[in-house]
Amino acid sequence: MSDDTLKKTNYGALITLTTVFFFWGFIAAGNSVFIPFCKSYFDLDQYQSQLIDFAFYGAYYLGALALFFFSSLKGRDIIGSWGYKKSIVYGLLFSALGAAAMIVSVYMNVFAGMLLGLFIVALGFSVQQTSANPFMISLGDEATGSSRINLGGGVNSLGTTVGPLIVALALFGSASAISDEMIESLSLSKVILLYACVGGLFLGIAMLFGFSKSVPEAKNEEKTEKARKALASLIIMTGLLFACFAPVFNSYRSADAKQIVQYEEEISKLDKVQNAEQIASLNADIEVIKTPLEQKRMFWLGGGLLVILGGMLFAHFKGAKQKEGWGAMQYPQLTLGMLAIFVYVGVEVAVGSNLGELLKQKEFGGYSASEIAPYVAMFWGSLMIGRWAGAINAFEMKTSTKLVLRFFVPLIAFSVVLLLTRLSGYDVSPLYWYVLCVGVQIIAFYITNDKPALTLGVFGALGITAMVVGLLSTGMIAVYAFLSAGLFCSIMWPCVFSLSLAGLGKYQSQGSAFLVMMILGGAIIPPIQGKLADVIGIQPSFIVGAICFFYLTFFALYVRRILRKQGLNFD
Repeated sequence: MSDDTLKKTNYGALITLTTVFFFWGFIAAGNSVFIPFCKSYFDLDQYQSQLIDFAFYGAYYLGALALFFFSSLKGRDIIGSWGYKKSIVYGLLFSALGAAAMIVSVYMNVFAGMLLGLFIVALGFSVQQTSANPFMISLGDEATGSSRINLGGGVNSLGTTVGPLIVALALFGSASAISDEMIESLSLSKVILLYACVGGLFLGIAMLFGFSKSVPEAKNEEKTEKARKALASLIIMTGLLFACFAPVFNSYRSADAKQIVQYEEEISKLDKVQNAEQIASLNADIEVIKTPLEQKRMFWLGGGLLVILGGMLFAHFKGAKQKEGWGAMQYPQLTLGMLAIFVYVGVEVAVGSNLGELLKQKEFGGYSASEIAPYVAMFWGSLMIGRWAGAINAFEMKTSTKLVLRFFVPLIAFSVVLLLTRLSGYDVSPLYWYVLCVGVQIIAFYITNDKPALTLGVFGALGITAMVVGLLSTGMIAVYAFLSAGLFCSIMWPCVFSLSLAGLGKYQSQGSAFLVMMILGGAIIPPIQGKLADVIGIQPSFIVGAICFFYLTFFALYVRRILRKQGLNFD
């Protein structure tokens, strides 16, 4: 390893940066109100509601691509020349501009403007994410960088968990869960005030971070070779992705889609008892139209997936052989890591998005919408549980102290999730025995001892096991198995990031931009599982999660060999 191995952790900068992570999570809670409000306020149809998620995830992809494009033109990494500190400040200011655009758009009742505002907010996030993750790694020993990213993720998850309670109190005067009816009755002035506060927080955090003397500039003025081949590959991939997404979005505006909406509106107006035959006939008509429509969407979404897989495998093999012109993509750990981030974000969002539908099925409890909420909250809370535990090694302390904390911290985090869910007015008693799954995670942390490759491999294998158990069982066993995917996903982002950026040197921030670009997985994999569920059923559709965890396990094992060949040891 290089001299960076001897580097001591900069705790002053680490504390300031983790504070920023908290507010990012807290601000995300505003979106949990704002996006449903927009669906109601702008009276969005299915097509338009799809555009909201696409604008958000697409901004991550296009933002990171733009950073790489302009860096290639200049022959110097933009993030590196600005420095990680200034880059985060610029990203925060950009997000504040997006918040202002969202306020104006809602006030003037312009949906396109709201989409633009959300897109700008997410563009700012892409700059922040591109800077923050390698910045975390640079604040100490590179080999323990994943622990510091875990610390940031754990604090971010706390902000995301606490945020909805604070937002509910501020807007509705109650910590109870926010219902659709509450959002629909929300006054325009309160929504404007909410995003004025969010924009103010962006500006406040930018000032806190920008004027902090403990946070280094972290500049990298070293010139990088122009990566023309990598740029050409990404531009071609982007064009093909747009070609695949266009038919999917257009299908929501087709005559068939409008006919389905018309039939559904007719059904909603009919009495279920008196008009049972008519309703059954309309449902049959819907199915006749819907099946080919869904197959078409599935085909094009699958095409988008193949574009990503094919493009990254092409870059992986060509970059490793021809190095010149590929920039960061000449490193096999980076190209394989891009796919790992793609499937990691995809499986995390896909399980969380499809869990509610699973819980509505009779064999999994037959829960109503209000009864589902505690389980969904525990899934996302599981990410916080794992990240809190994974952050322990970010601090220098006695080994015996770490061993004790490794046992108690996940249990404390589990208790916090239960408490906050209980404060939201939900019954959490069915979740008490989930502590056994937390126990499995604790054992895994003892076995892996914060070694990124081993940790990712073990947690990937546990993810596969969880998916298989969920696929082969029913009832609470299956529910707990699918919930535990959150526990096993929790530490994957920092592990993939630190392994993918290891040994990249001057290409580190370029590599970080490529990894952030792959957050696009959250826009492709979840709808693929959703469409698959329409064809084979909701429970079998979780095979998608098993496949994603399988690749993450493969990446952990294979990248360990790659790094060893390069003289890097992450054991």
